[in-house]
Amino acid sequence: MSFAAVIVAAGEGRRMGGPMPKQFRPLGGVPLLLHSLRIFGAHPQISTIALVTDPEQAASLPLPAGVRIVPGGATRQASVRVGLAALADAAPEYVFIHDAARPFVTAEQINALYAALTPNSGAILAVPVADTLKHATPDPGPFPVIGATLPRDGLWAAQTPQAFPYPLIHAAHQKLAGQDYTDDAALCEALGHPVQLVPGDRRNFKLTTPEDFIMAEALLAAATPPQPAPEIRTGQGFDVHAFTDGDHVMLGGVRVPHSRALAGHSDADVALHALTDALLGALGEGDIGQHFPPSDLQWRGRDSRHFLRHAAGLLTARGGSVVNADLTIICEQPKVGPHRDAMRTVIAADLAVTPERVNIKGTTTERLGFTGRGEGIAAQAVITIRIPA
Repeated sequence: MSFAAVIVAAGEGRRMGGPMPKQFRPLGGVPLLLHSLRIFGAHPQISTIALVTDPEQAASLPLPAGVRIVPGGATRQASVRVGLAALADAAPEYVFIHDAARPFVTAEQINALYAALTPNSGAILAVPVADTLKHATPDPGPFPVIGATLPRDGLWAAQTPQAFPYPLIHAAHQKLAGQDYTDDAALCEALGHPVQLVPGDRRNFKLTTPEDFIMAEALLAAATPPQPAPEIRTGQGFDVHAFTDGDHVMLGGVRVPHSRALAGHSDADVALHALTDALLGALGEGDIGQHFPPSDLQWRGRDSRHFLRHAAGLLTARGGSVVNADLTIICEQPKVGPHRDAMRTVIAADLAVTPERVNIKGTTTERLGFTGRGEGIAAQAVITIRIPA
């Protein structure tokens, strides 16, 4: 048997309020209509779906295969009618009709309707009425007045999806066009066709008010398996380079004018080397020499930002991010302060963080040791990262 579906998402959602129709309002970070659309799109029995909605707004959505976008009508009944007409060339034997405002429909409910269908009758999801029902009469006061209490025995609250033989429901919509029916089962009833009640689920409720969205978000959160807390790791790095002849040094990715240069493979950026080692250490990925051996001539004179970006790429590949980086540059000359902000900007860009997550300090050793004698520059770095457990 061939099955199709009509997903109705053309209303304005006036009771919901807000700047956009409710079917495009995010629920769990996803436009509302996509929740039910994905369930129907993934069902193996359903090959064609008519999505009745605003084509302009739907054009940018990631729709499942087999979806046809159909402009809606002035009423829900009119929208269903044009959705059914759009399926005529597919000639399905049966069709499911569903309101996109019910995002919690399940494949099991679709299967239950499928099992209840016959060539001459429809089937709908419904739940027995649990609340006591009151009929209100008009009253000039601030509140309506109870006119009668209705017996709830045998009363069911209709839901969607509703399923029917396609020729039957298509003909019913054509014949009763322009009349006012609140659901599709009512058209079948009006023409004398039986419709079976298949027990539904109260979680398959229709989102109508802002409060409904709050409840829906809570249901989604409860249904989402808890994610383990991310790991927080810290790594440290240390590097030293001696001075040699030259007219500048590279520090933190910034060209700093100086009477000497730093010796070493690559551009000898001692600050970025220490930071790269710190990041590799936090990841448990060895050290910079393992990834970029000094004996390999391809790294001679290489911009040390390449090394830091490589380590940052390893972090990104594991779904992690940098929490903060703290770098100390140890030397008598050149002065670090005038170049601190430029270094922070460069390093932040390579680590994909904002500059406030990068701290750079310059200090001396009070003219003690090799840095105090002006023989070279040392750097030490500490970096904290967050990665999925």
